[in-house]
Amino acid sequence: MPGSADGPAHPGARERRRRGATYRRPRNALRRDLAQLSCAVVGLLLGLVAPLVTLGPQVAAGRVVSVLFTIGFGVISLVSIIYSMLFLVVQFSSTTFTPRLGLFRDEPIVWRAFAFTVGVFVFCVTSGLAIGAHENVSAFVPCIAMILTLIALGLMRSLQMRAFNSIQLGHSLTAIATRAHHVYDNLYARPYAPGAPPAHGDGTPAHGKGAPTHGDGTSAGQPSHIGAGRTVVRWEGPPAVLQRIDVPTLVGLAREHDAVIAFRVAPGVTLSAGTTLAEVTADGPTGTALHAALTTGVERSFDQDPELPFRLLADIALRALSPAVNDPATAVEALDRLEDLLTRLAGRDLDIGGFDDPAGRLRVSVPVPDWDRYVRTAIDDVLFAAAGSPMALRRMRDLLSTLAERTPERRRAVLYDRLQWVERTGNETYPLVWTPAEAA
Repeated sequence: MPGSADGPAHPGARERRRRGATYRRPRNALRRDLAQLSCAVVGLLLGLVAPLVTLGPQVAAGRVVSVLFTIGFGVISLVSIIYSMLFLVVQFSSTTFTPRLGLFRDEPIVWRAFAFTVGVFVFCVTSGLAIGAHENVSAFVPCIAMILTLIALGLMRSLQMRAFNSIQLGHSLTAIATRAHHVYDNLYARPYAPGAPPAHGDGTPAHGKGAPTHGDGTSAGQPSHIGAGRTVVRWEGPPAVLQRIDVPTLVGLAREHDAVIAFRVAPGVTLSAGTTLAEVTADGPTGTALHAALTTGVERSFDQDPELPFRLLADIALRALSPAVNDPATAVEALDRLEDLLTRLAGRDLDIGGFDDPAGRLRVSVPVPDWDRYVRTAIDDVLFAAAGSPMALRRMRDLLSTLAERTPERRRAVLYDRLQWVERTGNETYPLVWTPAEAA
């Protein structure tokens, strides 16, 4: 992804900054923790202050205390019941679609509802204790408790509906496609220009005929040689999945040391001991500094992994076409979404792996998937599984034919190869029902 991570003041800087935002370190985990802590603290403070209010009618303190404790422990009990149901829903979704589908678990409504109900519980218990031996207390206290309870119930209702949607095939496919559209619109803002060299952050073309590619089908997005005296940085921790790379931090470090950091792995790759992470020019940032800019986990994440949506949709189609399930209609729906995503990428420049500093010098490069890699991930596995179903095989032929019409000519070869295989397999396996594409 070309462009300065710091947003250089050049024409088109806003576009590059928007694309660069995808490679920043997200703060979702921090926001979740702060939301829960903030709600608990606010509940505690409100519970201490509310009993001191003397405005409005007064009610017996003993009755208010009973109501507060009933509401507080009732809300917590409701949360435990609903979350037990949600765990079953998540398990159902993982078993039915794909175990890599964790969309509902990461929904903001899940942790926001939990944080708010914790705040309600803390408020009710704190205010009940703060009332103490008072004979009377303002009606303001029970009114606040009832309002907070109604809001909590509204969040629970939204959470319940979101859980029901997560077990529906259409909603799950739409959620995957929506996440993918957001990622692709941020990453691939430039239209595809056949034969044009990759552009750096200042809009000038890079030297050479184009970006090299790795053997795994990913675009290197960088010069193939970064100079002599380079240092190889390797992964030294336990096996983990690379989820995010904090590119702006690395660009700053590389600029400070006047170095170039060339990553050999991309988000979504499983790291094992000894895996080469990056090559750094002499006197560049230390391996410790580079490790600190990486976020790892136990599974892949949408944030910086544009290949993940294709993997999820292909997994759903493969599970549907397996002999144990035998549901080709579900596979066809997954292929509909795959066609949409591939069509969205067909006319866009995918060589986005270079990151410049404000002066326009390439500082960090990350390998990114090229067009052939996307097609192989989305189609190849499903292609062979679809051979056992005429419905799925016909839909695959339609997908490839439509995509070939909408794809620039230089990207069609990989599609034609697969289309010929589909036609040949359909004619040989299903001669009675197979209609050649020309006749159709």
